[in-house]
Amino acid sequence: GIGGAFQYGLQVSIINSPAEYIKSFIRETWLKRYGSSPTEDMITLMWSFIVSIYSIGGLLGSSSAGYLAVRFGRKKAMLFANIPALLSAALMGLSRLCGSFEMIIAGRLSSGVCGGLAMNIHLMYAGECAPRKHRGLMAITASTAIAFGKFVGFALGLREVLGAEALWPVLMAANAVPALVQLLTLPFFPDSPRYLLIDKKDKEGCI
Repeated sequence: GIGGAFQYGLQVSIINSPAEYIKSFIRETWLKRYGSSPTEDMITLMWSFIVSIYSIGGLLGSSSAGYLAVRFGRKKAMLFANIPALLSAALMGLSRLCGSFEMIIAGRLSSGVCGGLAMNIHLMYAGECAPRKHRGLMAITASTAIAFGKFVGFALGLREVLGAEALWPVLMAANAVPALVQLLTLPFFPDSPRYLLIDKKDKEGCI
């Protein structure tokens, strides 16, 4: 769940606290580039785009989750979902240093792809690996991970943690941590028995 549904919960909540700082960053960047301040309507439009483009990324990720899960297996597909997560962390974390609010937009799109992939494959992988008597318990780990991700996002967004003006790029790049945790731990996990039997025709591996 840490590299699955947790990523979705984290990204949904983490965007709230740095809102004013990101709007100020857009205003400053626009002024430096074009020599004039953007209108409030333009800032609101850019901010709305930053927030909503996550859903477009989620749509792209969800649409490709089924293909990746069958083509590469559930475990490898889960590992693949960490690539857009790390890419988004790099883009958003370096956006202020590079003076580009477009990097935040691209980062949010990329994190949406991660969330869409992770949400779908997490449920598939956990359900297929679980013993029959624990299958329901394993399935609810997705909603638990979402709730935990939202909680961590709100906690990190506190001014006493990473919610200060100087630290908002670090806050936006926080999704790199669960991605790295999963990259280091998931290779030691087994693959889905259903995938091994039905897609790979590996009966011995499945057993």
